[in-house]
Amino acid sequence: MLGAVQPRPIAFASTVDEDGNVNLSPYSFFNVFSANPPVMIFSPARRVRDNTIKHTLINARATGEVVINVVNYNIVQQMSLSSTEYGAGVDEFVKTGLTAVPSDIVAPPRVAESPVQFECKVKEIVELGQEGGAGNLIICEVVMVHVNDDILDEEGKIDQVKIDTVARMGGNWYCRSKDAMFEVPKPLATLGVGVDALPDHARNSDILTGNDLGKLGNVEEVPDRDAVIAFAKAEKLPPLSIEEKHQQARELILQGNVIDAWKILLL
Repeated sequence: MLGAVQPRPIAFASTVDEDGNVNLSPYSFFNVFSANPPVMIFSPARRVRDNTIKHTLINARATGEVVINVVNYNIVQQMSLSSTEYGAGVDEFVKTGLTAVPSDIVAPPRVAESPVQFECKVKEIVELGQEGGAGNLIICEVVMVHVNDDILDEEGKIDQVKIDTVARMGGNWYCRSKDAMFEVPKPLATLGVGVDALPDHARNSDILTGNDLGKLGNVEEVPDRDAVIAFAKAEKLPPLSIEEKHQQARELILQGNVIDAWKILLL
């Protein structure tokens, strides 16, 4: 399951116990689940080997507060070091060399090196089981956000390259987001014609991929016959076999020219 459900974002959670002792630990069972109110959930699972629970869970139950720090590439090794199972009361900020800075609203400190830090109040904790490996959903409402100005673009939005986040994969593997990014335009503002509008030969092609078909289906309208004929004349296209049409259409799609790919397929 962990090898298949990935990449997973990482909640670098800082908490304090009732005596004020700080704990810092990463969790990849994590995501954002509501924008208004802003709610995040992460899950410290029971240890499989002895069915014990994590200090983060104990602290969250006791104090009802947590800071979720975003992990980027610059701190991934220190983040990993913090997952060492130090004893209760050991400050992972000290062990990892990360800088603790006071939060504005909650008691747990923030990780200064983290590009974004979310101060949270715990709304609810849901136990998913009592056996080793069972998760505990810590449902957190964000009450304050801290964003490093260095990761913002000219419009004041988070630049997806500058933030340089990392994500958890299976085993010892992680991935670095900015090295693996690609854009997929959302079909929210337009109504795509759908893959079913394509000719049968295109839908059943051994050359066009599912991603190719998805891009073709996301256009707003199918080119009409006059546009297809004009295109063929302008490009001085010879008669093409089905396979040649598919190959040329795929090349056009790779170049970002989806409309002309449609015209090739409709010849």
